[in-house]
Amino acid sequence: MVLAFRATQSLNLAVRQGADDLPAYLQEQQRVVGALLSPEQLEPLGEGRYRYSVSPLQLFQLRIMPTVEIQVEQQASRLEMRSLQCNLDGVPGLDDDFKLSLSSWLEATANGLVGEAKLGVQVTQPAVLRLIPTRLLESTGESLLNGILLTIKGRVGQQLIQDFQSWRQQVSRPSVLAPEN
Repeated sequence: MVLAFRATQSLNLAVRQGADDLPAYLQEQQRVVGALLSPEQLEPLGEGRYRYSVSPLQLFQLRIMPTVEIQVEQQASRLEMRSLQCNLDGVPGLDDDFKLSLSSWLEATANGLVGEAKLGVQVTQPAVLRLIPTRLLESTGESLLNGILLTIKGRVGQQLIQDFQSWRQQVSRPSVLAPEN
């Protein structure tokens, strides 16, 4: 039996100081992606591609450790991320029929940041979970995905905004030139 879980989170975050600098900040791709996700778990792979090792997830008796390859694309005031592939550690054989989809965007507006993230998983029900009712598995899976998205949303509201303010201070400092002799 195939199980499918989905979760969506929207963001509408007012930025009181420097909202007009947000489009330039969003162009700092590696910095922004590192602030959105945990930088210790993020590995740059090349132009707009990253590998992210998700913190281990516990679903009943299963302990799953996903690694997601992410593609990041930028427009003038918008950053978009989508999953390319996902590998699992922890459950032999589950990797073959496990599909993870991530689609998200973050956009600078005159008042702050808006965005949306959609996360989905489709997998054949593992034998170890066959005695658990399908609806319970699906609701638990959706709850787990919502928790992941809420964690990222919280990072946007705290870590990303702190990093944005730090970046603003760095770029607004005039460079000090030594006097010529």
